[in-house]
Amino acid sequence: MNRVIKIAALTSATATLLWCAGLVYFASTIPTRVTDTMTKTDAIVVLTGGSGRIETGLELLQSGLATKLFVSGAGGRTQVDDLVPGATPPPPEVAAAIALGREAEDTPGNALETATWAARGNVTSIRLVTAAYHMRRSMLEMSKAMPHMTIVPHPVFPSAVKSDWWRWPGTASLIAREYTKFIISWLRIALSEKS
Repeated sequence: MNRVIKIAALTSATATLLWCAGLVYFASTIPTRVTDTMTKTDAIVVLTGGSGRIETGLELLQSGLATKLFVSGAGGRTQVDDLVPGATPPPPEVAAAIALGREAEDTPGNALETATWAARGNVTSIRLVTAAYHMRRSMLEMSKAMPHMTIVPHPVFPSAVKSDWWRWPGTASLIAREYTKFIISWLRIALSEKS
């Protein structure tokens, strides 16, 4: 019995150390800037759920980096004018280029919703807008749902998410949850490819 307890304790300790090491690596490789600001794509895709994403997507659309903007996970009753509360509504020609996805409730759902929309519109390249800490998992899910899609990452940097994350309990917790979700997504996708 003691041997079983020791093995279980050692296994648990090893798993915890590996998870912590992975967390540090994951956090250290979160994007700190947008590396490609020039490449034009067929569409801009914004994943809802955090500050600065919609505003960035609208700015990119209006700057001419794409001719379409798809907002995934907008919710059932959201309208284009609701996207940035308090802001001046986009001009009619800009509003006409915006499509809202209303069904997605999580990142895998965003990927499937975007894949369906892209297939209907013959979209072959997208600029993906989401928070920097969320980008790796989003790219993983999008690449799985659309393996032939060209995806240009365009991270945004919410002010509440601190770069010295280990000093801020809120940011540390956020990144730890995102890292765990990334592992779960990676395992799910890896296992599905083997089955």
